[in-house]
Amino acid sequence: MSAQNTNIYAHAAFVVIAGLLSLQACSKPAAAAPTAGEASIGAEHITAASAVDAGRYLVKIGGCNDCHTPGFAMTNGASPVEAEWLTGDAVGFSGPWGVSYPSNLRLAFQNMDEEQFIEMSRAGQGRPPMPWPSLKAMSDKDLKAIYAYIKSLGPKGEPAPAALSPGVAPDRPHIPFVPQMPVSKS
Repeated sequence: MSAQNTNIYAHAAFVVIAGLLSLQACSKPAAAAPTAGEASIGAEHITAASAVDAGRYLVKIGGCNDCHTPGFAMTNGASPVEAEWLTGDAVGFSGPWGVSYPSNLRLAFQNMDEEQFIEMSRAGQGRPPMPWPSLKAMSDKDLKAIYAYIKSLGPKGEPAPAALSPGVAPDRPHIPFVPQMPVSKS
């Protein structure tokens, strides 16, 4: 197996595990009141010093950077710096739906108001592997905090590649999300 394939499979495994952990985090009991610069999970929403701080926390624990920030998952979150977060990625995810690419949220949010973001999150009709059930489970206050945080970062980067329909071969790296049968050892 080539180093590139190993990295792609490692990225896929990291994304799946991060998604599962973020879903598990949603079921944790409420934590103590936050101190300056911290956020805590309340019964219905995250509390923090500001909506932007709450949004930053939700982006971190929700695994948004794992897909929407180039190189983040591959470095276990060591890079890039926050100023580069959420600029999309050209590494796609392929499956029966075709190929989806993590959008540049910083550009997408420039043409979307808070209400449109909440409506999109509640509809949750995008392509996998976006964890739409997690967004649907969030309170409006948490979604507003995510929106405030991403807007605070400002526009940066280029739009992600357009999604591909089923059967269209990608011309760039992608992570296959297709179950594989184990190789028999007979």
